[in-house]
Amino acid sequence: MFLSFVIPTRNRPDRVEHTLRKLASLSVPRAEVIIIDNASDAPLATPLKLSNALPVRVIRLSTNEGAAARNRGVEAAAGEWIVMLDDDSHPLDTGFVEALRDAPDDVAAIGADIFLPSNDLPKRESGGLPEVFVGCGVAIRREAFVEAGGYDGSFGYYAEEYDLCAKLILNGWRIVHDQRFRVRHKKVTTGRDMNLILQRLVRNNAWVARRYAPFNFREAQLNEVISRYAGISVKEHAARGFALGMEELLRTLDQQPHRPMSIEQFDRFTGLSHVRHTVRECGMIWPGRLVALVDEGKNTWAVRQALVESGAEIVRETEAEVLVVGTLSPGPMLDAWERRASESRPVMCPWLPKDWGRWRGRE
Repeated sequence: MFLSFVIPTRNRPDRVEHTLRKLASLSVPRAEVIIIDNASDAPLATPLKLSNALPVRVIRLSTNEGAAARNRGVEAAAGEWIVMLDDDSHPLDTGFVEALRDAPDDVAAIGADIFLPSNDLPKRESGGLPEVFVGCGVAIRREAFVEAGGYDGSFGYYAEEYDLCAKLILNGWRIVHDQRFRVRHKKVTTGRDMNLILQRLVRNNAWVARRYAPFNFREAQLNEVISRYAGISVKEHAARGFALGMEELLRTLDQQPHRPMSIEQFDRFTGLSHVRHTVRECGMIWPGRLVALVDEGKNTWAVRQALVESGAEIVRETEAEVLVVGTLSPGPMLDAWERRASESRPVMCPWLPKDWGRWRGRE
């Protein structure tokens, strides 16, 4: 099995240098490193080979292609699997190699357990869903990536992974997460323009809903996206960015290609089918059971819907017999579960990454 690490960067040579040092510490003999220089102001200089003998290539672009610059790396890659990183993320060990070797033939991508720097309890990267990975830590079959057409350059940044994962599901693939694949993301949070971020988030996520939601679900999905990011814009004091994103969305929504998923595919994409499976298998939820949603986040609506379908009664936390983590994003979900390790009541995760354990909650 040959691997290709693909890393886009722009004007951050110090970050690239640090990431290359980390890759040099890994024992991965059959691999290569491809860095996509996204039109940096000064050409990026790197060694031709790391100390562990991994060859390094730099592909310099004349324009900043955003996340879609990864496509250029895949075009040049020789690996069966493409390990996608950011210039400030790196694998913590070689556990991902075992995960890739064990991957079933119908798995297109394996998302990593992505850790952020923290002096307290482990804190993980936000974003993603059971079958949506985060771009700074994922391994993708080259075959599946090329078949799906890679990243859509019109997204720039944010939600481009959702668009790609939707295409992979439509093409008959699965996406999984595996905690043997551990990544550290030395994410820079200072100097971020939250207005620009909110502008992209509302536009891009609504594009995804318009493109892939079955017709009868499209309006509800669009409303959920708009409502979610309207709330976040207030919290982040980014009302201007949200308004600009809505203006752009109204201009472009009808121009989006429409390739609706089947209901079964869409339930996988949103995570609803994963919650339903957990509710059936965990042995903690039954009709009339008093449950409370805690630590709510991405796609809380799907967790709530699966619980209602089970016949459980959703109550306030103080009245509940079982606490259910109310987010489907893998990082925040696992962080919430670990924070509640000392709870006297059972705590259930709505889904679990591969090899995270045989049980679905704490009794």
